[in-house]
Amino acid sequence: MDWIAVDWGTSHLRVWGMGRDGSVRVRKDSDAGMGGLDRSGFEPALLALIGDDLGTGTTPVIVCGMAGSRQGWAEAKYATAPCSPPSADTATRVQTEDTRLSVHILPGVKQDKPADVMRGEETQIAGFLALNPKFDGVVCLPGTHTKWVHISAGEIVSFRTFMTGEMFALLSEHSVLRHSMAGSGWDAHAFEDAVGTAMSKPEDMAARLFSLRAENLVHDLDPNAARARLSGLLIGSELAATRPYWLGQHVALIGDDTLCKAYADALGAQGLPVERTDAERMTLEGLKAAYACLKERTS
Repeated sequence: MDWIAVDWGTSHLRVWGMGRDGSVRVRKDSDAGMGGLDRSGFEPALLALIGDDLGTGTTPVIVCGMAGSRQGWAEAKYATAPCSPPSADTATRVQTEDTRLSVHILPGVKQDKPADVMRGEETQIAGFLALNPKFDGVVCLPGTHTKWVHISAGEIVSFRTFMTGEMFALLSEHSVLRHSMAGSGWDAHAFEDAVGTAMSKPEDMAARLFSLRAENLVHDLDPNAARARLSGLLIGSELAATRPYWLGQHVALIGDDTLCKAYADALGAQGLPVERTDAERMTLEGLKAAYACLKERTS
């Protein structure tokens, strides 16, 4: 391996051992996410995955994600938007006990007004821009906390975060609505109808949510349709709020395939074509760009 690329999330750890030609020699992952580690646990967790593949020399390690949070391996201070996606020139160097590791943690991005933060998504954006250097538009990153990011001239101009994914999980698994939901079923027509309803009357959201339970009790609403309608109501409300971001724009989606399809379908119903990408590839391309920066600095 020439170097190691690391994506360290709250609940997962992904590692790629990279060759000199940019190819992936080793790919490993585990559930040793930031949320289950204290500061002393990061180096052992990384070595548990990749230690046997290290040589005797020093191997550069480029890390993105929650390892750089205040509760992570070492805090990597945020860059402030508007800015280019941060790279190795602003990375935080971490002292390690194992001298075979030379660890650099990439910073996240913050926004002062309205206050917002991202950590990890900026590396995916860097990867997307490495492949699409002339892109000017909006990148949407669906997830637990969905990001809408305005990109212009290679910079993150502004962004907003929506807790849509977390709200879906809480409502479908921990609220009264859980009694009316299917575990994994789907109804495309119910989803599309709910998106349109939420976009036309977002102020009616709380009542529409309870009606899912009421319709299940009174009219035997199908649990698959209820789950799809819940998703549609939440995503539709988000699209209503983000209309200034996406209306008339070129939109690229980066994220989980299933979730990105839901956003693509919702935006497509508004007559907006979108570009879907491979999330893992965007992360890796962003880490590659950071490593290229590190090599340039140290050469």
